[in-house]
Amino acid sequence: MENIGRKRFADMDLKSHVFIVTGGASGIGLASAEGLVEAGGKVYCLDRAEAPGPEWNEAEKRVVKEWGGSLHYERVDVTDTDHLNSIIERIAKDEQRLDGLLAAAGIVQVTPAVEYTTEDAMKMMAVNYNGVFMAATAAAREMMRYKCHGSICIIASMSGLIANKKMLSPVYNSSKAALIQLARNLAMEWSAVQPDGTGGIRVNCISPGHVCTPMVEKVLKEDPGAKDAWEAENMMHRLGETSEFKSAGLFLLSKASSFMTGNNLVMDGGHTAW
Repeated sequence: MENIGRKRFADMDLKSHVFIVTGGASGIGLASAEGLVEAGGKVYCLDRAEAPGPEWNEAEKRVVKEWGGSLHYERVDVTDTDHLNSIIERIAKDEQRLDGLLAAAGIVQVTPAVEYTTEDAMKMMAVNYNGVFMAATAAAREMMRYKCHGSICIIASMSGLIANKKMLSPVYNSSKAALIQLARNLAMEWSAVQPDGTGGIRVNCISPGHVCTPMVEKVLKEDPGAKDAWEAENMMHRLGETSEFKSAGLFLLSKASSFMTGNNLVMDGGHTAW
């Protein structure tokens, strides 16, 4: 009788919870958004395209309404801080809560270091670092406003821990290393619950290895030989699929990871474990 009314994996039940995913139109962002929806969450995918593409539309068709979750799209460029702030504030106001953010927006530029321009470097950091930082602070303000003890998950990369063979991307790698350090610092500021009820916001990273995303496919198109080199460098001898990250985002944004903050979950097929 004691199990009546209980639900299996209750700590991953996100019914009535609200989430924002930047870079949510495709790739790991969209896969993570799907995981949150499957667990019952209401998920707003933010991306810079005027309208979502076929990948997002197919994901929307897979939503099972009976499970309680839903998928929504908002056009936002994370480098436009004022617009980003206003969208996040509006979503939280409309829902009267915000439970989590998954920051996945990012770009890559493969260029030898001596050929990088100041403009190249600034553009990379504007999206990959500033865009994540501003999204995290905007989300945290709303969590504090509505006294939501939420969670923030930043998509970093194993490239923040190593130099990648067959991928000359010094600024991309540096930006991802900066995100891992950013997560530690934000976790230090926000994780403890304050006397006024604010805080209680956990911050963690996921660091994927080489994964078949639209961004990676573009790199491979320019250098087809990179695929063989990358596959040889991990213990599973293959690239990852975006669907393999769906449950990781769910774990970090749910109560299942309630004692985890300031950390970096590396999922790279064993690439960095040699």
